Amino acid sequence: MPKPIRPLTDLQRAVCLEGATEPPFDNPLWNFFADGDYLCVCCDALLFRSQHKFASACGWPSFDAAEPGAIRRLRDTSHGMIRTEVRCAACGAHLGHVFDDGPSETGERFCINSASLRFVGTSAT
Repeated sequence: MPKPIRPLTDLQRAVCLEGATEPPFDNPLWNFFADGDYLCVCCDALLFRSQHKFASACGWPSFDAAEPGAIRRLRDTSHGMIRTEVRCAACGAHLGHVFDDGPSETGERFCINSASLRFVGTSAT
């Protein structure tokens, strides 16, 4: 994995580089709905846009779609479960998981750690 473009906090390092999960409902973006873009905290690749974010009540930021080509999916059999892990396609940072219980026509719910994201708001014109 390439070196992150900025210093990471201990939590960001644990999540992005070691595959940890931050606590639910105790992260800055789980219930945050401003207009803007969500970038990889490690490399600034565009991952998600605010129009795809929704309130899932799971305690982590949830999106029903990622930007085309931004996400790499991997089979995850840890913790006695079979899940699909999602990583940044540009740098390989661990982001979270994707599930097939989303509310929109995509049917997907990207359950993403706030610690793996950097939000950039759009300015009103």
